[in-house]
Amino acid sequence: MTIVRAAMTETCNAYRAVEDPVGELSALADRLADIRRANVDHHVELIAAAKAEGAQVIGLGELFPAPYFALHRDAFWMGMAEKAEDGPTISTLRDVARSSGIVIVAPIYELEDTGHRFNTAVVINADGTVLGKHRKLHIPQGHNEQGAFDERFYYGTPAVGTPDLQPVFSTAVGRIGVSICYDRHFEGAVSGLAAGGAQIVFSPAVTFGAKSRRLWELEFEVDAARHGVFIGGSNRRGSEPPWNQEFFGGSHFVGPDGRLENRSEHENLIVSDLDLEVLDGPDGSGWDLRRDARADLRRWGTG
Repeated sequence: MTIVRAAMTETCNAYRAVEDPVGELSALADRLADIRRANVDHHVELIAAAKAEGAQVIGLGELFPAPYFALHRDAFWMGMAEKAEDGPTISTLRDVARSSGIVIVAPIYELEDTGHRFNTAVVINADGTVLGKHRKLHIPQGHNEQGAFDERFYYGTPAVGTPDLQPVFSTAVGRIGVSICYDRHFEGAVSGLAAGGAQIVFSPAVTFGAKSRRLWELEFEVDAARHGVFIGGSNRRGSEPPWNQEFFGGSHFVGPDGRLENRSEHENLIVSDLDLEVLDGPDGSGWDLRRDARADLRRWGTG
């Protein structure tokens, strides 16, 4: 069997000195580097803990170096954006990957040379090599019964016509794709990655609200069964002052045959064993969905 031990983080902002009223958050503008450092250090510790539990690959949370700032519009948070190739977060994680021999999927707030900003996941191989990046394809703006979110204020999407919107990365543990948060609701997200050869899909998210909580328990299982992949959905857990919006966590891995056991006892880690050989064998149901899909109904893409 080809078993990959995979991990995800389930945590929230580690910089706890955010206690000012929302209207005075601008006082944090001079502390952005401290906020980033506290969160990166926290996640480096979690990576070490996951490695100690045998993890070969780990997916970190959406926009993990910062609190989830998109609950309000505060332009100073745009200063958290950094380069995906050699910014402080990725430079640190490249060293961690190299020294520990673990593959890292690192979602950051990306600053492009053009000045454009994106919600981006950088994939780092076990030797510290940056294999590439995936940018979030759909950006939400709205509110639910618990609160508002305005991500369009902070970052955009790749331009129309951008090649390879759904890259699949050949890593030391297998072929990995990424679907970031809101993207998971669109029908082409997982199907496009599966068509590109992905075996494992990481879906980092920051989400809250009753409907999101309900679908969180359904979407990954359906997509994993329908498209023959393993999916790891990670969500923040806990609340972050001063907003005190509660994130429900619920992180888990699923495969074509259902939810996988969390083998970790660490409160901020999910660790599961993924048997990639399952993806190459016949489905126990007797179904062959790819073979039997009607060509005139099949739709691969980004939704």
